[in-house]
Amino acid sequence: MARRAISRRSFLGGAGAAALAAPVLAGCGPARNPNEITFWNFYGPGGQQKSQSDWFVQLAEEWNATHEVKVRLRYVPTKDYTSGPTLQTSFSAGAGPDVFLLSPGDFLRYHNGGALLDLTPHLTPEARADFLPQVMQTRLVGDRVYGLPMEIEPLALYYSEAAFEQAKLAEGDLPRSWDQLLSVAERLTTPDRFGMLLETNPGYYQNFTFYQSMWMAGGEVFTPDQRRAAFNGPEVHAALQFWQDTVTAGVAPRRVKGSGANDSISNISDGYCAMQQLGIWGIAEIAEQAPDFRYGVVPMPSPAGGAYTTALGSWAMVANAHSANPQAAAEFVVWALGSQDPACIERMRRWNTVAKTNLPPRYSVQRAAEQHGAFDSGPMRVFKEQVMTQARPEPRYPPEIYRAISDAVQSCQLDGGDPASAAEAAAQQIDTFLSTYDGAPIN
Repeated sequence: MARRAISRRSFLGGAGAAALAAPVLAGCGPARNPNEITFWNFYGPGGQQKSQSDWFVQLAEEWNATHEVKVRLRYVPTKDYTSGPTLQTSFSAGAGPDVFLLSPGDFLRYHNGGALLDLTPHLTPEARADFLPQVMQTRLVGDRVYGLPMEIEPLALYYSEAAFEQAKLAEGDLPRSWDQLLSVAERLTTPDRFGMLLETNPGYYQNFTFYQSMWMAGGEVFTPDQRRAAFNGPEVHAALQFWQDTVTAGVAPRRVKGSGANDSISNISDGYCAMQQLGIWGIAEIAEQAPDFRYGVVPMPSPAGGAYTTALGSWAMVANAHSANPQAAAEFVVWALGSQDPACIERMRRWNTVAKTNLPPRYSVQRAAEQHGAFDSGPMRVFKEQVMTQARPEPRYPPEIYRAISDAVQSCQLDGGDPASAAEAAAQQIDTFLSTYDGAPIN
């Protein structure tokens, strides 16, 4: 779906910072049951969105009905899973799950720490070729596969139709540039509502959303040869300045509600903001939890002289290399997401277009979704036909690089820092890290 060879998420303060910087090492832990594999996730059973929790429960039930080694789900609340130390500390204690979910942003921490199992021997060439290369590439080291993507999650701008009507704004007023976005957000701002919202919580998700602005301005983290930082450039300065301007102008909040700016229910649908940078998953959230909320979706505005693109998030299932039963863990991941069996394709179609709204990461699943009319109308069609005209996948960077970028974004967005000075400090930290980095390729 993306047009060219294109090319969330940890607390960065206090105890979380130490966990972020530390390698993932499997030490001595509690005895494991060889007839059971554990699968940690932030969907179910008992997650916030019933359709997604039910999908995970059914996944486990289907596997358990036909396999001797059983899978046991453990639900970890989203904020704890993505922003807390639960997963990292479990691996440090040698008690990590057999199967878990991992974003590109955290891939190198776990791979370089020796925690990820090579899934290549369990995949058929046909199944591997069925995955879109754009979303598979951040799970590869050499030609070996260390995770299977569940979805593709592009970012866009959601807007409240009621808020636009109250401000006497029409479809022709939808912003296409950063200047227009700030101007429209000012008109939408009231004593009880912010005009727009960007992520303010530090972490992988904020970095992921910031990259879209940086890329559209022409900025990059590295030089083309990946040997030096390119972060201290005028394009990056412009992106940092834009994020700062949204707060200093009073049109965006300093604090977001709920689990963060990835939460549509606590923010835009609850009237906290009129526009929100948000991923495709918001469609399913709103349909299930706020079905009366009227909204639209447009591509995220780009800066004057810039080039539009969206950023692609994508969670993957991975297996623990130190599992008591690595064979079963790998077989489960491939059975769940990487089989050519029609049941697997249907399972992924339901995940990506029924239980949750995403773009499917496999060609066969895309075709099945299209046959069911998943992209025929509404916001899903907008994402497929307009948002995805240009796209880049979420990159995988080691924690030290993420932290340097996060510090720069936080300094400018919330502390009034000078964009050039913040970018220079981040670039120096990145160059220092790169000079001694010894791990899988960064991309």
